[in-house]
Amino acid sequence: MSEFSKLARQMWHQIEPVHASLYFSPEAFDEAARLGYDVESRWPSYFAWRTAPLGAAGPKLVTGTYYSFSPAAVAEHVPGIWATARPEAVLQARSRAVDRTLRTLLGDKVATPELAEAAVLAVRAAESVEVVHRPLAAANLDLPWPEEPHLALWQACTVLREHRGDGHLAALATAGLDGCEALVSFAAIGAAPVSNFAGRGWSDEEWAAARDRLAVRGLVDAEGSATPAGRALRDQVERITDELAAGPWRTLGTESAQRLALLNRPLLGAVFESGMLPMVSTLGIGSVRAPE
Repeated sequence: MSEFSKLARQMWHQIEPVHASLYFSPEAFDEAARLGYDVESRWPSYFAWRTAPLGAAGPKLVTGTYYSFSPAAVAEHVPGIWATARPEAVLQARSRAVDRTLRTLLGDKVATPELAEAAVLAVRAAESVEVVHRPLAAANLDLPWPEEPHLALWQACTVLREHRGDGHLAALATAGLDGCEALVSFAAIGAAPVSNFAGRGWSDEEWAAARDRLAVRGLVDAEGSATPAGRALRDQVERITDELAAGPWRTLGTESAQRLALLNRPLLGAVFESGMLPMVSTLGIGSVRAPE
């Protein structure tokens, strides 16, 4: 791995939880309920919050940009979410949700010079991203930057997170893994229990068929665990993902990226200490080793 590929992975660990706070915070669920979304499940608001920068996207576009969600799971929510609230209203509520969430997490620290400096650095990295074949990163980058530093920091983290995610989908496609196979192969290396992927909407039959396809390729064994070839393929996916995510960190530079990580630490710590995030992530943070 190159220096900046390694740095990209390290910074992903810094920004992913900040971005993800939107999908789990009580304040965000409150804003979603005010819009009219059913918050008994997190998925209606998740699809609304994450998709709104694309506009009133249809199920094909959302399936394509989300990749690992089953078309049936997407169709359950899209385009219905736009009948509840238009994308413009969702984006306004998203901003309120992030504002309330970060103020709850940080208290008086939301207005510190250190957080303002973190926002400047994160925005600089986000504005440098390559947007070709990066639809979710590009859509978020098209949004105006908020004046408040804590909101700008969250938006920059979101651009950088989606930039990495868009690249990850390219890596999965290069490896010849479709949406369900991507999850099966990820569970096979122990990234998270199979049950944790249920929210992506694949049926037991679809999951079993994907596992059978991977077995034919020699990527999983009879128990569904990754073979050496399966682990090597997942290492390839992670390596390509890191390489494709390196651009903004190469632009920002190692010293500034490390400074951003230091300045972001109070917010990152507050997110973890809140207990809002799941104990086991389906992203593999903390359970998937970096490729050598």
